Amino acid sequence: MASNSNNTKTSGVAKRFTRAIGPAVIVACVVLGPGSILTSSKIGCQFGYEMIWLLVGAGLLMVGAVATSARIGVTLEGTPCEELATRLGRPVAALAGISVFLIAACFQFSNNVGVLASLEPLFETNPAMQRNLLIGLNVGLIACLFGFKRLYQPIERLMMLLVGLMLIGFAANLIMARPSIVGILGGLVPSVPEELSGGFFPKVEQIASGANSEIKPTIVDPWFVIQGLLATTFSIAGAFYQAYLVKEKGWGVAQLKQGVTDSFAGISVLVGISLMIMVTSASVLYGKVASSDLSSAADVARQLEPLFGSTATVLFCLGIFAGAFSSFLVNSIIGGTLLADGLGLEAKMDSTWTKIFTVGVLLIGMFVALLTDGADRVPLIIFAQAMTVLGGPVLAFSMLYLATRRPTGDTPRTPAWILGLMSVGAVVVIALAARTAWRIFLQVQL
Repeated sequence: MASNSNNTKTSGVAKRFTRAIGPAVIVACVVLGPGSILTSSKIGCQFGYEMIWLLVGAGLLMVGAVATSARIGVTLEGTPCEELATRLGRPVAALAGISVFLIAACFQFSNNVGVLASLEPLFETNPAMQRNLLIGLNVGLIACLFGFKRLYQPIERLMMLLVGLMLIGFAANLIMARPSIVGILGGLVPSVPEELSGGFFPKVEQIASGANSEIKPTIVDPWFVIQGLLATTFSIAGAFYQAYLVKEKGWGVAQLKQGVTDSFAGISVLVGISLMIMVTSASVLYGKVASSDLSSAADVARQLEPLFGSTATVLFCLGIFAGAFSSFLVNSIIGGTLLADGLGLEAKMDSTWTKIFTVGVLLIGMFVALLTDGADRVPLIIFAQAMTVLGGPVLAFSMLYLATRRPTGDTPRTPAWILGLMSVGAVVVIALAARTAWRIFLQVQL
């Protein structure tokens, strides 16, 4: 009898936990793109298990940011940009909306490139097929945007499906990698590798390069991959969008606790998948492959093929595609929603202006990916970095400002632990923005 009672309680907890999952899983999916997959692979390849603690720490900051945004969404009457416009003026709201739109548009091409990378091992001898499939994917998404009357539910279900595909694809590789449990536990202890002892900010050094070993000024930035891990796990733009998602789901003050559970559940998925990728890379590639050889997520799949075989590579590519596609879709909607809201237009997922701006993000990303290559993308990447320098701190301060406004009625104030994590997260965002600004300055000077 006791056993049946315990099973019933466990089942009830599991059902409540499952019902709470939703908005934060969508946020996790936009963060789990090709960049996140590649960065986790490079970190594991370069540092082994040593930086697991940093991934977990970034995940905790993301929980705080997502929980903060969820509370903003359920406790404030208007959307975040509406509240900013009312309290601080329309220019502040427009700055937040335009910044996120430009970031989303600039980085959307990397999601398109990620989809191409996932198709490359399957259609290696047919580049035209890869391009046609990418065009078909964009056209299909645009048709879905205008075909569905209510977008939230289909997107939530699709994201859960894609998360399942990622879990299957990356878990299969992790099992075959047979990681060291002792190494994983050791990686939870904070430490800084010797390679990072040269300073937090990038610098220029005279380095020999090319076939003639010509001495050229080169930016040396050992922390760049670490910044990538933080930025692809702790996404302030993704967290900011959580406030819109809880409104789309129809949550109110009664769902405050549910919002915290959702935040933990969704970001646990994000950290768990990133951890599987990092541990797989640490187990298989560390000390055997140079991290510089991993220039795309497809390169990681190729490095795994000799050890795991073609089946595991296909599973890894399945995970890449699921990650690219999930980030691909939601990133565009975030850009469209925030621009509409920042300009004072209706910003619901189903509104006409949101859909129009979302199509703009999709088309910009597709055309840049198809029409540019290599050096042609460098100015766009620099522009995207500049937008991050501006947009990241603006969003972080906006969230802190809105989270500390006096709530109406009997709504409790934001808990200190949530504000604490959000405050630390804001400091991290500012530090990363300062690093990025200095790197842009050095790039322009070269």
